[in-house]
Amino acid sequence: MTADVTPYKWVGTRSIRPDGLEKVTGRARFGADYHLPGMLVGVVLRSPHAHATIRSIDTSAALEVPGVKAVITRDDFPEITSEEAMSGESVVDYRDLSRNIMARDKVLYIGHPVAAIAATTRRAAEEGARAIAVDYEVHPHVLTVDEAMAPDAPILHHDLITNDPEAETRGPSNVGKRHFFDRGNVRAAFDESDVVIEREFKIRPVHQGYIEPHAVVADTDEDGRSVVWCSSQGHFLVRTLTATVLKWEPSRLKVVPAEIGGGFGGKTTIYLEPLAIILSARAGRPVKLVMSRQEVFQASGPNPGARVRVTIGANSDGTIIGAEAWMAFEAGAFPGSAVGAACQTVFAPYDIPNVGIEGLDVVLNTPKAAAYRAPGAPIAAFAVETVLDEVAEALSLDPIELRYRNAAEEGVASTYGPTFKRIGFKETLEAIRSHAHHAAPLKANQGRGVASGFWFNAGLDSTATVNIHEDGTASLLIGSPDIGGSRASMALMAAEELGIDQERIRPSIVDTDSVGFNDVTGGSRTTFATGMAVVEACRDVVATARQRAATLWAVDVEEVEWQGGRAQHLSGSKPPLTLTEIARSAAKTGGPIAATAALTARGVGVAFSTQICDVEVDPETGHVKILRYTIAQDAGRAIHPSYVEGQMQGGVAQGIGWALNEEYVYDETGRMENSSFLDYRMPVASDLPMIDTVIVEVPNPGHPYGVRGVGEVGIVPTTAAIANAIYDATGIRMRELPMSAVRVHSAIERRSDDGTRTPVG
Repeated sequence: MTADVTPYKWVGTRSIRPDGLEKVTGRARFGADYHLPGMLVGVVLRSPHAHATIRSIDTSAALEVPGVKAVITRDDFPEITSEEAMSGESVVDYRDLSRNIMARDKVLYIGHPVAAIAATTRRAAEEGARAIAVDYEVHPHVLTVDEAMAPDAPILHHDLITNDPEAETRGPSNVGKRHFFDRGNVRAAFDESDVVIEREFKIRPVHQGYIEPHAVVADTDEDGRSVVWCSSQGHFLVRTLTATVLKWEPSRLKVVPAEIGGGFGGKTTIYLEPLAIILSARAGRPVKLVMSRQEVFQASGPNPGARVRVTIGANSDGTIIGAEAWMAFEAGAFPGSAVGAACQTVFAPYDIPNVGIEGLDVVLNTPKAAAYRAPGAPIAAFAVETVLDEVAEALSLDPIELRYRNAAEEGVASTYGPTFKRIGFKETLEAIRSHAHHAAPLKANQGRGVASGFWFNAGLDSTATVNIHEDGTASLLIGSPDIGGSRASMALMAAEELGIDQERIRPSIVDTDSVGFNDVTGGSRTTFATGMAVVEACRDVVATARQRAATLWAVDVEEVEWQGGRAQHLSGSKPPLTLTEIARSAAKTGGPIAATAALTARGVGVAFSTQICDVEVDPETGHVKILRYTIAQDAGRAIHPSYVEGQMQGGVAQGIGWALNEEYVYDETGRMENSSFLDYRMPVASDLPMIDTVIVEVPNPGHPYGVRGVGEVGIVPTTAAIANAIYDATGIRMRELPMSAVRVHSAIERRSDDGTRTPVG
């Protein structure tokens, strides 16, 4: 489904992935695949307590273990002052980051690093870790926002004062920050509304579930410079964060990107890199650290859990005139959850004149939360989109019609501030309403639900270099890790600009010394922002090629145009020159042809998704089976439709896991009880239907090819669509995630005896 789409030769085609052969043959190198001569194996000693003061650490016995070459603790890290800075798509406090990498005076969750050991074998490293003596003073801990905000709650950080200009008191608190947005008069709007519905929701923390664990190899040489190989969503970010927590100049670090086996936001920070670097410096040999799956779950950031309350008021004609949201997010051991983004996205798809939004960032004794695909937005959408369905039912309106009547469009001031430019939200609603799925028949115990979602997308900084070789082929050097097929999308845009076949362009993800700075692959920014840099660099190459042709012809450059990968004289009196011919003559006309573009990308296009889901609920067990799923998403323009569809389907697949199975389960001591893929239940192929995709293309006017970014918004409405479908099948409103078979069955058991459709959960 398209709007205002201009046909192109390469953009919009389904080319073969440039890195596909290496990956399907197993030749691609991921983080743990690197091995250097003399390399040592590293192991991290982690806290067995959820909250405790570290009285002392004695490493002397560990150093006596045969094979142990280095041991590091808190004493090997510099003190970092509190300083917040933009780091990729989120804000990071460097002091908190440093203390999460290695505990100082306290441990704040089970799995918090206390020491690290490098040895000749893993067995020796593990024996060395067991030999380290740590004396703890154990304190009470908190595992939920309600526990953390209770008046008698143990305080995690005695220097943490709530960042809230309206706060009356200034004592230590477990609430790190209070976000507040308002517009109009919400109380008056509710008084004027014909229908007002208020509901509360509970969302459990979930993990990003990437298959590849965190892995790093570091080689620190005698002059104090270190080369690091790691899997991440941004090796420039790794360099910046690592240099900051070590108090190094960034030039002392060279970060080489490995292929990445999944990230979804969870690899936009650092955990192991500083440890490996210090161990390598101490031992004088390369060191490899690889997390076990248990360590990934217990010590790397999950998506936060939350408690959310949403109120929506509407008139009898379906016009929403007021909306209010209160959200408390689990930040984990240090402040910095995605509650701010949740506040900005919670009502963003809709044109609502009166809005009040409050968000609390709450610390507790669990791993520090990290980004997960549209961080914060799926939690907010789960609440809002289920309440919207209740409003529609109360007004006897079709759920899609209610959303359409209140949908934001061009010229509407968003609830988080900016005025929308050309957007495609209504087009996604129309695509679902006109899809065959919407009218398909249902059977007993089956139900259908719809929901919509929003994500900002991001711009940030990108650099790209294009080199033209003697044979007229092009190498494309970029610094954005390829997670969802960005090599292919960059090559397609370069081919379109240069006018040569996509197969003649070789995109490479290069290290931090080989190309200019690039922000993370996150925020759905890469095809948009790095693609913009690629386009600009290619246009510079074309300008140079025209100048070289003008030199060869002894004419003014204004007489030369570029068409189909060839320089042509406007009069037609000269035989066209291909890029290959121009490249072969480069030594005679000025030297090699190359261009670099570096930019802060502007003109970000926001994204919307509308989804429809059919489920079947087994009344005897509470098991929910997804029967059919369709997603319509505004991609702006699909540079490579297959990868756009893959991103859409991937977001839905993860949303299904979040909706039905995935959650962190803690025991009373704060230990995660399901820290393995056996017990942490991510969906497998048999849990998923064929996910139908409808690519809506409403080009973003801020990008040369109309790109918006597609990686994140697909997960935003999924849990709500499934919850609404469960209600349609059972008459039960589920307001807690995940909606597992146990919870659904329990809700069915609690249903009123007369069988009426009773909200439960």
